Amino acid sequence: MDDLTLVRDHTIYACVMGSRAFGLATEASDTDRRGVYLAPTPLFWRFEKPPTHVEGPREEEFSWELERFCELALRGNPNVLECLHSPLVERLTPAGEELLSLRGAFLSRRAHTTFSRYAVSQHRKLLADVRVHGAPRWKHAMHLLRLLASCRDLLRTGRLTIEAGPERERFLAVKRGEVGWDEVDAWMTRLAEESEAALSTSPLPAGPDEGRVADFLHRTRRASALQGLSA
Repeated sequence: MDDLTLVRDHTIYACVMGSRAFGLATEASDTDRRGVYLAPTPLFWRFEKPPTHVEGPREEEFSWELERFCELALRGNPNVLECLHSPLVERLTPAGEELLSLRGAFLSRRAHTTFSRYAVSQHRKLLADVRVHGAPRWKHAMHLLRLLASCRDLLRTGRLTIEAGPERERFLAVKRGEVGWDEVDAWMTRLAEESEAALSTSPLPAGPDEGRVADFLHRTRRASALQGLSA
């Protein structure tokens, strides 16, 4: 079974991400698609294991195998966690529905560390652009601001919201280059400080509920194995 067949025939959850999911799309925006596929359990009984991720078949499309997706989500990977909260779902099977029902099991205070590390790496890239070109890539600056605001609100409320909300117009002004870098940089610093302040009183647990996720993965793998044996 080739990689693209896995995505075509075994995807349990697929959604649109990026600007369209964040409520920040313009006419020129790409359509970024993300998905989760469940590789049939018998494929793991071979020496050559199924891939942990697949790019395609469409442009701007990327999918993870279920176990890899769960591993990354339990670690608090921002890109993976946000996939579970997209308002634009394109495909959903019963297994995908159960995966979505576990959204809360993946959330914990670990998100502060993972989101912050990602933000620091992106901020360094923006600073490099400023040094070389005199200005950052404004689209990337906008998305970093949205991510920082999302992290702050997650720590404050215990709920992950990826849509831009009331800050939408201000974010878009950043994308258009209508806000100076010094102001944008100060905004990023303030959001990071607000996230840090929210950490100590956050309603989120210290760590994710790995037991619930492991149980789901075990049951899903077992059902796939039984289906393969009866085929």
